[in-house]
Amino acid sequence: MKLLYFAWVRERIGKAEELIDPPAAVTTVGELIGWLTTRGDEYAHAFETPKVIRAAIDHTHVRPDAMISGAREIAFFPPMTGG
Repeated sequence: MKLLYFAWVRERIGKAEELIDPPAAVTTVGELIGWLTTRGDEYAHAFETPKVIRAAIDHTHVRPDAMISGAREIAFFPPMTGG
């Protein structure tokens, strides 16, 4: 599946997107975030406060308990404010 990173999540990880194949035990967005934090210091830093991270699966905003099975694209971004 393709992961997209936006704003300071992208800056902390150091890339805008990547293709991944998470372990079979990773079934939800929250579990995916947890698994990503084990991939290196940059991921641990980007996802150090998972409650503030927003996610979208195939362009639909989802909660951390959303299932990732069948997802083509998952995007992660920090909370946004208007201006």
